[in-house]
Amino acid sequence: MASKVLKVHNDDNLIVALQDLKAGEEVKWAGESYQMLTDVPAKHKFLSHDVQPGGPVKMYGVLVGKASSPIKKGEVATIQNVEHATQQYTINEKEVTWQAPDVSRFSDLTFNGYHRSNGKVGTANYWLVIPLVFCENRNIEMIRKAMVEELGYASGQDYMLNVRQLVHQYQSGSDVEMLVQEDILVPAEEQVHHRIFPNVDGIKFLTHDGGCGGTRQDSDTLCALLAGYLNNANVAGATVLSLGCQNAQIHILEEAIKKTDPDFDKPLYILGQQESNSEPEFIAEAVKKTFIGLMEANRIERKPAPLSKLIVGLECGGSDGFSGISANPAVGHFSDLMVALGGSVILSEFPELNGVEQELTDRCVDKTTAEKFARLMHTYHDRAIEAGSGFDANPSPGNIKDGLITDAMKSAGAAKKGGTSPIVDVLDYTEQVKKPGLNLLCTPGNDVESTTGLAGSGATLTLFTTGLGTPTGNPVSPVIKVSSNNKLSERMQDIIDVNAGTVITGEDTIDSKGEEILEYVIAVASGKTAPHSVRLAQDDFIPWKRGISL
Repeated sequence: MASKVLKVHNDDNLIVALQDLKAGEEVKWAGESYQMLTDVPAKHKFLSHDVQPGGPVKMYGVLVGKASSPIKKGEVATIQNVEHATQQYTINEKEVTWQAPDVSRFSDLTFNGYHRSNGKVGTANYWLVIPLVFCENRNIEMIRKAMVEELGYASGQDYMLNVRQLVHQYQSGSDVEMLVQEDILVPAEEQVHHRIFPNVDGIKFLTHDGGCGGTRQDSDTLCALLAGYLNNANVAGATVLSLGCQNAQIHILEEAIKKTDPDFDKPLYILGQQESNSEPEFIAEAVKKTFIGLMEANRIERKPAPLSKLIVGLECGGSDGFSGISANPAVGHFSDLMVALGGSVILSEFPELNGVEQELTDRCVDKTTAEKFARLMHTYHDRAIEAGSGFDANPSPGNIKDGLITDAMKSAGAAKKGGTSPIVDVLDYTEQVKKPGLNLLCTPGNDVESTTGLAGSGATLTLFTTGLGTPTGNPVSPVIKVSSNNKLSERMQDIIDVNAGTVITGEDTIDSKGEEILEYVIAVASGKTAPHSVRLAQDDFIPWKRGISL
């Protein structure tokens, strides 16, 4: 019989309820009995012994809060009796050692990817159409409407909505009740899409609200981010629309591309509207250049590549009290497998690494890397304070409702996605992955801003853990959703790709689920299966303006 509770670390004084516990109920862990003084909902925690105000509250073996009022043994921890607190950390000089997992069953496996001239290998083959400034968003939309359906990329999702059917019923005199009952869903099997370019997985249209106004630094960062997207191995080339007078000038993008890859040779068409004779001619020229680019992109085909060529982003969103003990550590084991195979993984969301800085700096391969991480964390933290906020404000109402009551508690669980391997590099926003192994990337905790940053730094796939469910995706880096609990996986089957809830109920271990995730990643990377985020065309893109976003 599966246990009703879990104590994650011997040093913890918080114990997780794996099932709903009622006041008066007695549970046992490691020979110790605990009687519940209050109801403890599943995913929440109770105290293993009495704690006085100011006393430490620990989970995952680290400080995740302090008592703001007396808490009794068997009493549930809430935002009313626990407040955010973290331990101090120092940069230590020590040799980093690591026991890599056994990867013999995976060592000879490959994936079928798109090989680029710079040696990188993509898991997809996309053409981008992007604006340098928000003024071009409407023109981007015009190009999208003109091209996607004609070229067989109409929706890219599991269903379409037949609005024409509603119009027909309305014109036929149907009343409101009849319209409400009308079935307008068109399942995927009833849609007909014949791709003109079978080796091109899609045309991705990225719109944004940047490129002018704001600060010049914002525009420079946007250009660096776009350069990262162009350099991503999943991108075959791009059409870029410029107005002409904006802050994000063409030469800034070109310099950013050269900095990202001095030997950049992908087809790239940059058009300026203020140099054109008319808007229709400008859009027509963009469509023709895009079509020519698609012809070139279609020449490349999938070929075998070693797993070491994979670059996988690690993200979480809509997290719950089970995320840190099921989905995140399962992804963490995947990360260790990936590193042992010579691949790269990227752990992002710096506000959600608050409280585990000591562990992460200790895992950095050298002092310079550790100091860069500490410097970025300090700067981020200080700017949040200056804005009248702080990392402690990171947990969302949904996080708190489902058991993540402090940022340090959320962070300690979120960091589990990075596994146990050494940290080989620390990247500021838009910096590129250059070293195989575990990389840390400075992004906000905001799901879309963070996944946008992961793709901009080179992620060709993204693993996204969630306990509450979220439709977040990315236009360039296919996003694979991993559920922390069975209920979510059952309720949102159209969003969840892998269910790690079976770790909670005992059918799987962390290691077995991590291996399952790796097998699924290989299938997605080879184009054999598409995660739900790709089928649903969840192409979220929000550049970070380096302001305070938690």
